[in-house]
Amino acid sequence: MDMALLNRLKDIAISDSGFIFDPYSGATFNTNETGRFILQLLKEGNGIDAIQSEIRNHFKTSEEDLRSDIYEFINLLKEAQLLPKNFKF
Repeated sequence: MDMALLNRLKDIAISDSGFIFDPYSGATFNTNETGRFILQLLKEGNGIDAIQSEIRNHFKTSEEDLRSDIYEFINLLKEAQLLPKNFKF
């Protein structure tokens, strides 16, 4: 993962309740437990395979839903400008 992006992600605050604060824009967001988990894994520099594995270990979901949920959340992060539009795993 790009170091500048990783540093930016590390600065994003996430509360246990799913409250997200972007210190660069001042924007705030809310997410569910799965979204919070995915964002935390991204902040740690994990790629798609590691994120899928971790979610598989923590949540009961089908493989199809697992991948779909991850990509859907990534797209939401892009729309919220927490990830660049060209972000790819």
